[in-house]
Amino acid sequence: MFIGEYHHSIDEKGRLAVPTKFRVDLAKGAVVTRGLDSSLFLLPLEEWGKLSDKLASLPLGQAKSRAFARLMLAGAMDVKLDKQGRFVLPDYLRKYAGVGRKVVIVGIHTRLEIWDEDKWNTYREATENDAVNIAEELGELGI
Repeated sequence: MFIGEYHHSIDEKGRLAVPTKFRVDLAKGAVVTRGLDSSLFLLPLEEWGKLSDKLASLPLGQAKSRAFARLMLAGAMDVKLDKQGRFVLPDYLRKYAGVGRKVVIVGIHTRLEIWDEDKWNTYREATENDAVNIAEELGELGI
């Protein structure tokens, strides 16, 4: 399970180091793709397989289904960690997420999210300020 918040930097070659505690989970390979809320998703191959199967099963006749599948699948890139636990974060994904040199890697159960540090701080602060309202709405759903 991926949890926690980790601050890292992208080096001059576009490489990003994965937090040490997650490297074993990504050792067999991973996929990085466009995420939501101005983030990128980094998933182990097994979790990527589950997600891509769900995307493939979306109704082809619905424009929003096609658009979401394209967003996730066309933007995906296989990655392999080097001996220092780094991978190259493709330029097109950095541009999509507006990622600068400083990033935050956030553990979200079955995936890691990669955020530009400033965007993450803005998002986190807004969410923390609205935590009570969010909890009440989720409470109505039985969570």
